[in-house]
Amino acid sequence: MEDVRIKIEEIYVPAKWRTTIEPAKVESLAESILESGQQSPISVRKGNNRFVLVSGVHRLEAMKALGEDSIAAVVVGSPQH
Repeated sequence: MEDVRIKIEEIYVPAKWRTTIEPAKVESLAESILESGQQSPISVRKGNNRFVLVSGVHRLEAMKALGEDSIAAVVVGSPQH
């Protein structure tokens, strides 16, 4: 695993994550990030010349709402088949 800063535009959000977004949670996280910065990185994996979100959809959406162009992330290994 490696900690990196990734451009938000390079992150693909699977449909299963997009349907779980709670606007109130995004707003609350955005306020927290404004006050204290991003406290925990999101998790992504590499796939098809992009990064795929594994966890942290609300943190990602909060950073988007704040107009950020990159986010702290941990790159995890791909699941074994």
